[in-house]
Amino acid sequence: MDLIQLLFLTALSILSIPFLLINSLLRPRSKKKHTVYTAPGAWPLIGHLAFYDDVKTTHVAFGEMADKYGPVFMAKLGSHNVLIISSQEVAKECYTVHDKFLDRPGLTASTLLGYNDTFMTFIPYGAYWRDMRKITTSEVLSASVMETFKFRRAREADVAFRDLYKRWDQKGRPKNGVLVDMKREFQYLTANISLMMVAGKRYFGESPNCDTGEATRCGKLIREFIDYFGLLLFSDAIPALGFMDWVIKRGMKRTAKGLDKVVESWVEEHKNKDFGGGSEKDFMILIMEIFKTDKERVVEESDIKDLVYIQAIIKETFRLYPSVPLVAYRTVMEDFDIVNGNYHIPAGTQLLVNAWKIGRDPNLWSDPEKFEPERFLTSNKDVDFGGQNYKLIAFGLGRRTCPAIHLGLRVVHYILARFLHSFDVARPSSQEVDMTQTNGMVNLKTTPLEVIVTPRLHETLYTADRTA
Repeated sequence: MDLIQLLFLTALSILSIPFLLINSLLRPRSKKKHTVYTAPGAWPLIGHLAFYDDVKTTHVAFGEMADKYGPVFMAKLGSHNVLIISSQEVAKECYTVHDKFLDRPGLTASTLLGYNDTFMTFIPYGAYWRDMRKITTSEVLSASVMETFKFRRAREADVAFRDLYKRWDQKGRPKNGVLVDMKREFQYLTANISLMMVAGKRYFGESPNCDTGEATRCGKLIREFIDYFGLLLFSDAIPALGFMDWVIKRGMKRTAKGLDKVVESWVEEHKNKDFGGGSEKDFMILIMEIFKTDKERVVEESDIKDLVYIQAIIKETFRLYPSVPLVAYRTVMEDFDIVNGNYHIPAGTQLLVNAWKIGRDPNLWSDPEKFEPERFLTSNKDVDFGGQNYKLIAFGLGRRTCPAIHLGLRVVHYILARFLHSFDVARPSSQEVDMTQTNGMVNLKTTPLEVIVTPRLHETLYTADRTA
């Protein structure tokens, strides 16, 4: 939120005070049930939107408010009352007992970029959503389908880590390694894995499998698409001020048209492609024969089930740094009461669960600020993503939880295991890694993740070609 917008909102806030006072005096009084405590400090009209700045990330600010006002409180985000939940038990109650009353609120990005809210993630609950969910989970994201795609995921890891190896080799094979930004490398690799499974395209990194012009153009559109979904817009928070988003909306429409053309080109390519013997389809059946000893083969997805410490590292990372710190954004469709009837939640309220705060709750975790993967091998060994404990909720809650949770975890586990097995990794200096987080719906590292990588396997394993 820039200075001009802030001054504009301040003026509107001041001008709205007389109206709010008159409206409060004339509003008929009625007997109320218990209501959730509303955090003070909200401005007229814009509410607590002042927390959306770069001084302190929103989920951290909400976490501090939870320490002060309790694990359940109401915040005013523009025109919406939003229930901020920082309690494991309340999150569990809302997204189990009362989940039938919750639905996804509409967003400008999902309307303009998601074919008028027809992406499965944003479809309002109903028969269409149920059908789409059923088809997606059974036909697209099922365990058997994911298994057939493991070859493509492995091939993308081959390409990415081969490029890192080449970088080291081109620098004269220094014994002390080469400096790389693993934040960018991991982003490129996960994007390429997704693209290869969807369309057989590799747009990011040093080795695109298409014309460089196409890779640059399409990669830019995909980055814009992701970035737009991370924006907080006036149209969503204060609809009356939606006109102020006209530049962003114009950009969204331009990106949507560009992506339409990209997808159309994918469809045409696949129509004209021969999927007979030896083509792309056969890559899902055969994989490269592996050797027996540790450094004579690469990590495969089939190894992940035995890499319990890698699993613990990933759980601990999601606990401390959830990729979406404020999850399970829902609209209440019908009134309900929570916490044994102590709080009444009226229809129209919006819900957000502070996964970041729950992940650092000292009532749930010992020494919660410490990075300690071992906790998932001992006292919390039964805690898992999407389980019934509601302690690790990085992929959402309730019936609208992310349907790609298994695919996402499989990709993350595989990439990290493959990387750590392929390279010795060291910090470029004695300084601790900067873990400063961005502010927004998606939690990203603000600075590059620069590390020194040194190959540790036989060089033939970096040049293996899975296309044969």
